[in-house]
Amino acid sequence: MPENTLTDAAAEDDPPAVLRRPVSDGESRWANRRWWDADADDYQAEHGAFLGEVDFVWCPEGLREAEARLLGELAGRRVLELGCGAAAAARWLAAAGARPVGLDLSAGMLRHAALAAATSGVRVPLVQADALALPFQAASFDIVCTAFGAIPFVTDSAAALREVYRVLRPGGRWVFSVTHPMRWIFLDDPGEGGLVAIHSYFDRRPYVEQDRTGTPTYVEQHRTLGDRVREIVGAGFVLRDVLEPEWPDGHEQVWGQWSPLRGRLFPGTAIFVCDKPDSRSA
Repeated sequence: MPENTLTDAAAEDDPPAVLRRPVSDGESRWANRRWWDADADDYQAEHGAFLGEVDFVWCPEGLREAEARLLGELAGRRVLELGCGAAAAARWLAAAGARPVGLDLSAGMLRHAALAAATSGVRVPLVQADALALPFQAASFDIVCTAFGAIPFVTDSAAALREVYRVLRPGGRWVFSVTHPMRWIFLDDPGEGGLVAIHSYFDRRPYVEQDRTGTPTYVEQHRTLGDRVREIVGAGFVLRDVLEPEWPDGHEQVWGQWSPLRGRLFPGTAIFVCDKPDSRSA
């Protein structure tokens, strides 16, 4: 969630910019594509140095795939980075010997991916598409992964996981990171204001930013930890691990709602490590 506050309606003549309310799939897709297209330059200016040009950073806590090795063996593996943004992770995967593809809904973010390919010299195929309709044949990839991409921004994340399952080969791995579900209890504030529980953990209504006409301009979805597990199992995956990265000593960078103050008290990120069963090895 990009804003630092989350409030309810204040006055009829001054409708709120930020609230929690249901939105349709079409509204969500339209809002988020436009938002990421418009914000791509500012996002890269603010976070590009932290994410790097050829690096795989799982979360604002700074956990890197080079250390965590959540994806397993990479050499020669076909990998889909879902919601790749500027595709720093896909380029790191290519440098590690994998055969990655970067996919994102936003043309603005993919423009930055193309620019970084030129400056880094590491090029990967880039595809503009929707996570709910992946343009690949079944069993096309050995690994699918995303660091905060796609999954929080689709209205039907269970359907997105079924798409991931479809394009993975038997025995393939699926790893994704999202905002830790408990963070939705608090205001989106990196300071002391973000230490007080305000919202119900069980309120699944999405976070919505809207213009004065009531049209959504940014939408992010909340699921509880149990919801995520049920979506994973319901899609057919085996859940292998859930990581909640701790805030590392010496890491003082604030990223939106992530900060040393909050990070040392409760988790900000959940990383789910899943496998697609392989009946041949059963």
